[in-house]
Amino acid sequence: MLRIGAHTSIAGGVPNAVDEQLEIGGNCGQIFSHSPQVWQDPNIGDDEADDFRDLVGEHDLGPWVIHSSYLVNLCTPKEDLREKSVDSMQKEVDAADKLDIAYVNVHLGAHTGAGVDNGLDNAASALDELDIPEDVTVLIESDAGSGTKLGGDFEHLAAVLDRSSQDLDVCLDTAHMFAAGYDLSTPESVDDVVAEFDDVVGLDHLECIHLNDSKHECGTNKDEHAHVGDGYIGEDGMRAIVNHEGFHDVPLVLETPTEDGRSYAWNVEKVRELRNSE
Repeated sequence: MLRIGAHTSIAGGVPNAVDEQLEIGGNCGQIFSHSPQVWQDPNIGDDEADDFRDLVGEHDLGPWVIHSSYLVNLCTPKEDLREKSVDSMQKEVDAADKLDIAYVNVHLGAHTGAGVDNGLDNAASALDELDIPEDVTVLIESDAGSGTKLGGDFEHLAAVLDRSSQDLDVCLDTAHMFAAGYDLSTPESVDDVVAEFDDVVGLDHLECIHLNDSKHECGTNKDEHAHVGDGYIGEDGMRAIVNHEGFHDVPLVLETPTEDGRSYAWNVEKVRELRNSE
């Protein structure tokens, strides 16, 4: 069964994210537990959590992902930022446990001059400080790779999974991969990228895909999402991604823009069309 959904808003209460998901035709999803632009604790009441879990169960929506704060930087050499990042992540995994959400997604962040290897060590050891609930898994997200940000190379993801004592998995973002230099614009190139990921990281570690087209060409390190099929990945690439046997059972979460009179609902329908068009 195709699991396709989008990042929906918890404004007015976490259950509203479920209502929005139903409105756009999604059957899985992602949320922020709070504003991602500030250091803030999730403030989810017991009744709110109960209502969210009830709605999710009633409509068979899932899996769900909590996307961590944009301020989190696991690779940082700065102790104060590391402490804030670990504290924020602990609160995210606890919120996921409260909501029966299976995954918390996080970017590795930037090493800001510490060097790639030290940055990866920092990320792995920061994650090792977390007390992750039994039914929650942290997903390391692939990155567009600008500046000193890590996660743009599959080897970065593999290194953190290898160096951490936690049972971690991966979320691949198609726009980020494309920006980082992994060509996804043709069926042949998608085959090559999936094979490389499987060799370096392992498809058994892939638990979610952020399905986004790209407004910029491959390898530019520019992260700007486009409607599915409308960007430089294009329809051929997107069709190959959503139908690839290596990705076939992986939940797809949209982070596409609202523009040109189109929003998530259009993209959900587009993905369903592409899935059935081979």
